[in-house]
Amino acid sequence: MVSYLRPTSLAEALDHLSAANQNAPQPVILAGGTDFFPARVGRAVDDDILDLTGIADLRGITESDDGWRIGATTTWSDVANADLPPVFDALRAAARVVGGVQIQNSGTVAGNLCNASPAADSVPPLLAMRARVELASAKGRRELGLGDFITGNRRTMLKPGEIVSAILVPKPRKEAHSVFLKLGAREYLVISIAMVSVVLEVENNVISAASVAVGACSAVAQRLPYLEAELIGRRLNSALANRVEAAQFEALQPIDDIRATAAYRREAAIVLVRRALTQLGKKGA
Repeated sequence: MVSYLRPTSLAEALDHLSAANQNAPQPVILAGGTDFFPARVGRAVDDDILDLTGIADLRGITESDDGWRIGATTTWSDVANADLPPVFDALRAAARVVGGVQIQNSGTVAGNLCNASPAADSVPPLLAMRARVELASAKGRRELGLGDFITGNRRTMLKPGEIVSAILVPKPRKEAHSVFLKLGAREYLVISIAMVSVVLEVENNVISAASVAVGACSAVAQRLPYLEAELIGRRLNSALANRVEAAQFEALQPIDDIRATAAYRREAAIVLVRRALTQLGKKGA
């Protein structure tokens, strides 16, 4: 018989998950269901479900001396409407283009990560922000860098009995600016052809740290370390886009599909990164 559980505490959820892991197949964990239900249109839901949306402690964004904690059931609308510093501008921009308003009100950042689509809008901004994923189980908690958590198309390092409890974002050492750009067949309600996120830390108008991440152009979003190294020490100005070269994108592995060819995706990524750097360069003195 199919079961539906909606616990009100993380401890209760982990107890249910631990018991299920020992005696039966693991239930599907829901944190919004915006990927789960569309995938099952036209057929009855025959999975046991563990719904996390009743756990108040898992929702919201809190700040500490070290950084920010985004609870697992924090929605895209929560992110878009939160009072956050400029380093979050990229994630807030991504939040505003995830589906429509109904999806943004229900869909969660953690759910987007766990779904692990190559075109997941949350991944490039969080990857560029050097985010970590907090995993909770009945045995305790552990953390993984986002780049280690997602291992492939629809694949993560989430183990049986574990729940993503939060996304952890460290505070930048210097003043930080960020941007997110997404290319699709239209502006909204679209799966990305390519997307990029750039985070630059700046001191005295000179870049001290750089993160550049590209999504929808590989099975997993990737950072561009050669370009990042090229940007460090440069002045924050409109000439930044000139530092972009095609060779810096060679690690990407775009595919041909119904939305675009691999060649188009690669060229689009280069153009989007140049536009992102031009946009950020305008913040220079």
